[in-house]
Amino acid sequence: MAEEHTELEERIIIKDQHTKEIDLVNRDPKHINEDIVKVDFEDVIAEPVGTYSFDGVWKTSYTTFTVSKYWCYRLLSAILGVPLAVIWGFLFALISFCHIWAVVPCIKSYLIEIQCISRIYSLCIHTFCDPLFEALSKICSNIRVALRKEV
Repeated sequence: MAEEHTELEERIIIKDQHTKEIDLVNRDPKHINEDIVKVDFEDVIAEPVGTYSFDGVWKTSYTTFTVSKYWCYRLLSAILGVPLAVIWGFLFALISFCHIWAVVPCIKSYLIEIQCISRIYSLCIHTFCDPLFEALSKICSNIRVALRKEV
């Protein structure tokens, strides 16, 4: 009975990974669009001191800008949001697939092969070069350099 209960919990946990609850209030919890798309009326349109339009024009412009930006975004996201989500989901799935099934295995294979070559290279260096350089160092060990300053 305990094993069945644990198996059921595991199935629920696996299901929850794909159907987790999303926060409808805070839609940018990681703040990835913090500075990029926060564009308000004051960020785009401003009247310097001395060149003011009529108050009614200013208020109407503000309302028109804000409402049109809001509804255009909602309309575009309603029309293009789901198709773009499918495209982005497919793209990131493709990237993940390539990384998991091609990139990482190629890198691991390369590291295994290069390790074998590295051992062979190291063996050759120690076999042929070490004695040569040891002999050269013994030959050159008796060389003395003396500097004299001539006037």
